Amino acid sequence: MSPMPKMLIFLGVLLVAVGLIWQLGGRFFNLGRLPGDIVVEKENFKFYFPVVTSIIISVVLSLLLYLFRLFR
Repeated sequence: MSPMPKMLIFLGVLLVAVGLIWQLGGRFFNLGRLPGDIVVEKENFKFYFPVVTSIIISVVLSLLLYLFRLFR
């Protein structure tokens, strides 16, 4: 099997795993509702920008990609 189908299968399994963790782990991890996330609420308007959540996701993904590259 060539490398491209293997990579697509791996990415598909990874996306399914992340989706399951996000759904089931939402009860335990308040990702998206952390202190530092910006929420502005007016009468007919709600603006939400998850600053801290974005930083945490970025750090975790960077570490995972670093480890993946290290052991490849």
